[in-house]
Amino acid sequence: MTYCIGMNLDDGLVFLSDSRTNAGVDDLRSAGKMRTFGAEGERLLVTLSSGNLSLTQNVLNLLEQRARHEPDRPGLHNAPSMVDVAQLLGDCMREVRGRDEAYLRARDIDPTGSFIVGGQIRGEAPRLFLVYSEGNYIESTRETPYFQTGETRFGKPIIDRVVVPATPLHEASKCALVSMDSTMRSNLSVGPPLDLLVYRRDSLGSPIQHRLEDTDPYLLTLQRQWNDALRIALNALPPAPWMDDCSG
Repeated sequence: MTYCIGMNLDDGLVFLSDSRTNAGVDDLRSAGKMRTFGAEGERLLVTLSSGNLSLTQNVLNLLEQRARHEPDRPGLHNAPSMVDVAQLLGDCMREVRGRDEAYLRARDIDPTGSFIVGGQIRGEAPRLFLVYSEGNYIESTRETPYFQTGETRFGKPIIDRVVVPATPLHEASKCALVSMDSTMRSNLSVGPPLDLLVYRRDSLGSPIQHRLEDTDPYLLTLQRQWNDALRIALNALPPAPWMDDCSG
């Protein structure tokens, strides 16, 4: 399992993913779920993947291979819009699943996966999409300016409470990390290293990228302070009036 978050805000885009691929007691593995594509001044595309790793890797590798050997064919390097990028991922997802699904299901292997894909292509605003395993996709909205994929349950409440389109990038980044920390605490199948990417609107390149290991000083500070802040906030809440006999 994994956990990925993408946010489309007024100031730009925020992406965060974990790297855990296996959470057995004595078999922990990691593989990055974030990939970037682009050309400085022309486009920046970011994909976050969850689900069957061989499926999602095959989808991206196939698109990269075609870009190298068939440069005139529509691809991530020349798609005219982010809608076309989402459609390309969806079409390729169907192609790879059509090739492998029967074989995998016959061996009780789940052949499904999904992508969060976002970025900006020169001439249009930043956009964010969720591409489902079946190849269809949806776009983020002002009402819901974010997507999650993978193990989404534990980290959703903080995002719902905090993130709106006007949220500054630095605040959204903290919120994403708190969301990830909540998920890691409740599910061992999600874990570091964490990959964070922050893209400022209209920069068309040079995003802020940072990998946080489990010993990263900032990550440890954020985890400790958030835990302490939750305890303080809980203690500050007024007691329920019908619980007077239980106090003291």
